[in-house]
Amino acid sequence: MGYLYVLIEAYTKIMAGSRGSSPPHKHVKLKPTYQVVNIVTKAKLDVELDLYGLARMSHNIDYEPEQFPGAIFKVKEPKASILLFKNGNMVCAGARKVADVKKAVQKAVDLVNAYMMSKSR
Repeated sequence: MGYLYVLIEAYTKIMAGSRGSSPPHKHVKLKPTYQVVNIVTKAKLDVELDLYGLARMSHNIDYEPEQFPGAIFKVKEPKASILLFKNGNMVCAGARKVADVKKAVQKAVDLVNAYMMSKSR
């Protein structure tokens, strides 16, 4: 039992030394800097989407339902990705400004409108 006590005491000293010996700072004023690098938004179209048809229509849309239930629309300008779901929900990610989100979502809406118009002919 004495040997186990010595091991535990040695382990405790080693672990205490690995934490560092500097005392905690009590009066440090932290000044964080902020930068928006990614805005994620959700939008609804209130219409059911044909993700297979949209993927066939545009080479910018990847749809692999075995991997993920949504289609991925890659917008090049502004740089963003939009996840399109069958129920009409969209998630836009990767934009850095709200104006870029609006432009990217509008491109997705235009693409869906073009698909629906071509389907109705």
